[in-house]
Amino acid sequence: MKLVTLILVIHLVFSCTKERNESNRVPEISAEKVEKRPEVNISEVADKAEEALKFCVSKKLSTDFCILIDMSLHSGIKRFFVWDFKTKSVIRKYLVGHGCGVNSWSRDDSKDHPKFSNEDGSHLSSLGKYKLQGRGHSEWGINIKYLMHGLEETNSNALKRYIVFHSWDQMSDDEVFPKGSPEGWGCPTVSNNAMKEIDPLIQKTGKPVLMWIYNE
Repeated sequence: MKLVTLILVIHLVFSCTKERNESNRVPEISAEKVEKRPEVNISEVADKAEEALKFCVSKKLSTDFCILIDMSLHSGIKRFFVWDFKTKSVIRKYLVGHGCGVNSWSRDDSKDHPKFSNEDGSHLSSLGKYKLQGRGHSEWGINIKYLMHGLEETNSNALKRYIVFHSWDQMSDDEVFPKGSPEGWGCPTVSNNAMKEIDPLIQKTGKPVLMWIYNE
């Protein structure tokens, strides 16, 4: 009888120890569940810049620099590039927000799959080449905005839609991936510090600046 009791006690202790160890075990994270940060292909940016320079020359826009925004990239990584035509390199890069569409304003619901439209009231960003010309007062960020003159059929309603380039307090200076940047009603928005750096560049050039928003 004593032997049976001893065996039961040993079994009970072993079972409790096993359950405690299993409850403290850190669950394994599948590699498939970890979102991989997308990488920026600088050679593709350079190809866009080469095409952009030809366009700037033909339209008498600034040939000092242009702004390239690759909307195919996740909004939590820096996809806003200031390209210097003289050094043939990216001299600045920032986060930039896009339009929320039917999603909630200021969230990041379409951080890796934005939609685009030229329709008024769509709350979506428009693809294509823009001429930044006309510096004014903004109610957002550091109170500076630039009018965006759409130069293609895909963005011809930009002025009508009040789509402008401005900063926003909610935009981060640093990458936030895997989270995305907050989404507004279609304007390309950057952080306040980013605008403080970009604004002098635009003013210094003395000519309208090309902003090209693409998704390819």
